Amino acid sequence: MLRGVDLGLPARSLVRVEGANGTGKSTLLRLLAGIDAPTEGRITGGRPRTAYVPERFPAALPFTAAGYLVHLGRIHGLRAAEAAGRAEEWLTRFGAAGHARTPMAELSKGTSQKVAVAQALLAEPELLVLDEAWTGLDTEARGALDRAVAARVAAGSTVVFVDHDPRRLAGAVDTVLRVEGTGLAEVPPARPVTTAGPRVRIDVSGPPGEPLPDALPGAPVRTAAEDGTLRLTVPAVHSDALLGALLTARPPWHIMRLSAVPGTPGEAA
Repeated sequence: MLRGVDLGLPARSLVRVEGANGTGKSTLLRLLAGIDAPTEGRITGGRPRTAYVPERFPAALPFTAAGYLVHLGRIHGLRAAEAAGRAEEWLTRFGAAGHARTPMAELSKGTSQKVAVAQALLAEPELLVLDEAWTGLDTEARGALDRAVAARVAAGSTVVFVDHDPRRLAGAVDTVLRVEGTGLAEVPPARPVTTAGPRVRIDVSGPPGEPLPDALPGAPVRTAAEDGTLRLTVPAVHSDALLGALLTARPPWHIMRLSAVPGTPGEAA
């Protein structure tokens, strides 16, 4: 049971919720997602466009995988063709396109979880709430979800998540909240002391005299490339979001080259 919680969620932020089992993490996430209502007090402010991935997804639904996603897309206000296109896109991103016509009740646990994550992302939510959403996903799908989270934050959304892996999105988290007793405490987010993990180089060029956009995803390290272009080095998890931010900037930046940083994780290029 939670009492006396006073919490504001700013836009364009990644919030991790921690705490021992049974302390109320899932309860907090359900309140934030609007699934449950508080027994006392109130949630103020306008309700943003919200999507939620529960810890246990009810897979035995009378839909195929694609049919379920289109149905949810329509509920979110998408046109049928747009919902179908986004359903196909997200199933492909998570490696589940081959199960588009499979009844939900026949999906494996892992594929069912991919559908659960896809339904939360296809409407481009302003508030994305993930309760152990990575559980059951294979390695490639976990990476795809990491990149999708980074992209949502880069687009201005707020993402609140719980995950058992303390390394999940390490270095990208803006706020860490810990459920202690019946309350909620903010703790400093852990920041990696090295650039551990795979990294990507993106060589870019922009209009003469035009500065890079502010607050680029992943806080890329900037160096000059040999041909005079600007080189941005960023953790791979942020590369898709960074590319999107550069291409949609006004004026847009040109992507010259994209390559993986050679060497072992954390080794200087």
